[in-house]
Amino acid sequence: MMDKHLSSQFDAELSGISTRVLEMGGMVESQVAQAMLALTQFDGEIADQVIRTEERVNQMEMEIDHDLSTIIARRQPTARDLRLLIAISKTIGNLERVGDEAARIARTVRGLIQTGVLGRLRFPVSDVSVEASLATASLRKALDAFARLDVNQALEVIRQDDEIDREFDGLLRKLITYMMEDPRTIEVSIDLVFVAKAIERVGDHAKNLAEQIIYIVKGTDVRHNTPDAVANMVR
Repeated sequence: MMDKHLSSQFDAELSGISTRVLEMGGMVESQVAQAMLALTQFDGEIADQVIRTEERVNQMEMEIDHDLSTIIARRQPTARDLRLLIAISKTIGNLERVGDEAARIARTVRGLIQTGVLGRLRFPVSDVSVEASLATASLRKALDAFARLDVNQALEVIRQDDEIDREFDGLLRKLITYMMEDPRTIEVSIDLVFVAKAIERVGDHAKNLAEQIIYIVKGTDVRHNTPDAVANMVR
């Protein structure tokens, strides 16, 4: 009876942590969306809000990590449960870095707004938005896969990372063309390259989340493999 009671407590603790991970995920997903809204609307107030949210995201990571350490020390989990706790720790680390990328975008946007250059010159902001939509969709799908421990959906996220990379490459080529054709665009184009790279990293972190989901469910480390290789590894 005592073992069953302890098991129920442990399950409740894991459920609580998973809920907070999803809350953190929703927060950073909103951060990325708000950062892109700040860019498309040239809105410094929205950019400042994104930067302020970073502090809360960092705090959530520390709180969840502390609770994970406490559970490991107190419960001495079995191998499968320990795998879950380690994967959750890596997951919140990736989410915190997504928040960092959103804040980086917001700081760049704030600098661009201060120069006023985006209002004077034409730039492919819509192309950046397309890349951001792909990355945030992957992040949302990864979080949904985490909530349901869905390996197939995690595989979809891993496959979609290539599409985000292609979008980044195309945007980079376009920005290089802008700089070659009009030297006035060099400074702001470089800033937009940094924005595009930050978005590409958001996609990378979504992929990392998906890999951790597969690790939780299958116990297989699929990092540094092609999407087809991953699919074969989890069959």
